[in-house]
Amino acid sequence: MSFKRLDPEDISISAESVVAPLWSTNTKTLTSFHTASSQVASNTGNYFYEVYENDPEGTTPANVQFAIAYGNKNGAGSALYSTAGETVVGKSPSSTIYGQYRNLIFGDEETGFIFNTVESEFIYVISLDRARYKEKLLPGSFNLKLQKTANSTPLLLTDNSLDLTTVSYVDAGRVYDIVKGVDGSATSGTGFSQNHGSYGKFLPDVGIIVLNGEALAASDGIDIDHNITNPFTGTSNLQHFYNAIEFGANSSLQSEETISSNYIFVRVRNSEFNYTTNPSNITSSGELRHNIMINTPQAYITTVGMYNDNNDLLGVAKLSRPLLKDFTKEALIRIKLDY
Repeated sequence: MSFKRLDPEDISISAESVVAPLWSTNTKTLTSFHTASSQVASNTGNYFYEVYENDPEGTTPANVQFAIAYGNKNGAGSALYSTAGETVVGKSPSSTIYGQYRNLIFGDEETGFIFNTVESEFIYVISLDRARYKEKLLPGSFNLKLQKTANSTPLLLTDNSLDLTTVSYVDAGRVYDIVKGVDGSATSGTGFSQNHGSYGKFLPDVGIIVLNGEALAASDGIDIDHNITNPFTGTSNLQHFYNAIEFGANSSLQSEETISSNYIFVRVRNSEFNYTTNPSNITSSGELRHNIMINTPQAYITTVGMYNDNNDLLGVAKLSRPLLKDFTKEALIRIKLDY
């Protein structure tokens, strides 16, 4: 085994952004949406659904793509909690959902969801499955089509990241406005209701999309029922939202991941690494077994080990094929470490 100390200029660090389809179908557009009937029929189904690309109760494997939730600051639109048969005014699953995402996004229990200076008392939330987006979502790739019925005019939503020169931040990271889109392109300021501001917030670093419930209702893009009673009967606000996604049948989004790489260049000069250290090349009397190794030695480089100053082996790089080395040859071996 032969050693060679690396110099600082032998190591280079680079980072590159890798964009990939978000959905488990390995496409950037998801056109098929399914829920589990057991979840929809349960108590949690009134305010939280997991959405699959295939029917989770069918024979085709199904994976969770995202979850949707309905939140209301005042607890409306959801059956109230009850204690000993008495309802708790203003407290329901919808108020819990609203507070949960408020704390997650803003880190503040007092801040409301404000869209272009106007606060919305109720929201719809899309939470992307963590396995889908890995590190973060790709700004500019979000497109969501909502359609109230199969024959109604669709509402196309997209983020406005391509229109911005500066980025805003909240406790959960970068935040962009969700605006109306035409053929997948952002058109900031077009078709906005003056009373309801933007259509939501796009948070790529935590994989969350918060939609302005009041803007959606005002655009006639979704049904809303603020007067849900306890016990609950009928169609929940969450079901209306899911129906709008399913009728729209078009949701595109991509993931983005930063891959950092260390490039290590091992430079093998003509005078180096020409003699083998394999003990089988030495006879029992201590002589070279092959005379050719005296005047014209040759060696084959197969592996590069990387050690620290304490002689601890940190990593091993193997060549795809043995590299012949003698006094007439030099080599440059590039090792790439991704993390």
